[in-house]
Amino acid sequence: MKKIGRYFKECWLEMKKVSWPTRAEVLNSTWVVIVSTILFAIALGLVDTVLGLCLDFIF
Repeated sequence: MKKIGRYFKECWLEMKKVSWPTRAEVLNSTWVVIVSTILFAIALGLVDTVLGLCLDFIF
């Protein structure tokens, strides 16, 4: 039981050392991820459409 207690105590001490982002930083990062995902999805959809049309033309 001592080892488990020591483990959680050390975890707590390490978590105090973490440099947590501000709310604004988290929101900005979230928007970057959302926009990047949408752009990637559009690009992938376009490539899929073009390749599908090419295959339809060939076969």
